[in-house]
Amino acid sequence: MISRTTRLAAALVAALVVATGCGTGDAQSGSNVPTRVFTADNGQVKIPATPKRVIATGYAVPALLEAKAPLVGISTWKRGLPMMTAEDRAKYDQLPKVAGEQAAETNYEAIAQADPDLIVIGVPKPVLADIDLKRLQEVAPVVAIGPSVPSAWRELSRKQSDAAGALAGFDAARQEYGVKAKELTEKYKTVLPQLKLGHVGAYGEVAKGNFQREFTDSWGTNIAQDLGAHYYGQVKVKGGGSKDVSEYPSIEELTSAFADADAITYSVKPDGSVPPSVQYVLDSPLWKQLPAVKAGKTYPFRYTEAATYRAALKTLDAVDQAFAPLLKK
Repeated sequence: MISRTTRLAAALVAALVVATGCGTGDAQSGSNVPTRVFTADNGQVKIPATPKRVIATGYAVPALLEAKAPLVGISTWKRGLPMMTAEDRAKYDQLPKVAGEQAAETNYEAIAQADPDLIVIGVPKPVLADIDLKRLQEVAPVVAIGPSVPSAWRELSRKQSDAAGALAGFDAARQEYGVKAKELTEKYKTVLPQLKLGHVGAYGEVAKGNFQREFTDSWGTNIAQDLGAHYYGQVKVKGGGSKDVSEYPSIEELTSAFADADAITYSVKPDGSVPPSVQYVLDSPLWKQLPAVKAGKTYPFRYTEAATYRAALKTLDAVDQAFAPLLKK
């Protein structure tokens, strides 16, 4: 006769076999792990209250590295490497890469093997069409939290950190940024707010004979705004996302674009070198005719692609360095 102890042991083994055979998403739905409902670009999603194994892609990568989320896999994020701290870069290099720079380069098998309990997709809404969300949802809950206008990285990175249960790390970086921005605002308060500024971005297309003009809340402008910088004008036709805050006039329109600018800022690479799209503008005879250029009031900005508070600290330093001549009498 089989003892009660033997029957209990057999039942336990059977339960373990069934649990092992379930996918992560299925196992979670039947578990006692505390959950909450999170509002994301892909709707209301039930996620773990305290995630333990997180996958991050796109803009979520630098945000969750900085917030010290429990990452088990990430996409590549080459544009952010020059802005990472040594600690974040070491962690970035160590983590398995489960996707490339483009959403279409998602490795679904690698994500499943990482056994996540949450997947944070940091791509713009239109790009979600390139991702098989249903396939990912079979592995773990998926929250899509992507950018709109460039300046929205502040709210974006907070939401990503919140989903991953890493707000403490986020808040520390935000506070440090706030202190520094306040100091620099005070430093430039007598000279910067009075200027009408224009900005030449790094995404013009030389082959098409155009340049990028960035307005308020764009990549090249939004962090300088935290120091009191004012960029005048707005796009003629809003196209959604970054096209709401930047446009691409032909080089022949350079004079009219910046005729009223007291000063002009422009994007350069992290090492300070000028990208071809910006050099195209600087080499134009029309550039030399602009009042701001004649007055010697042009200022290069490094680290204009910052999308987290810690990265933006580097941008603040770069903007401070660029604007330093304004304080010289």
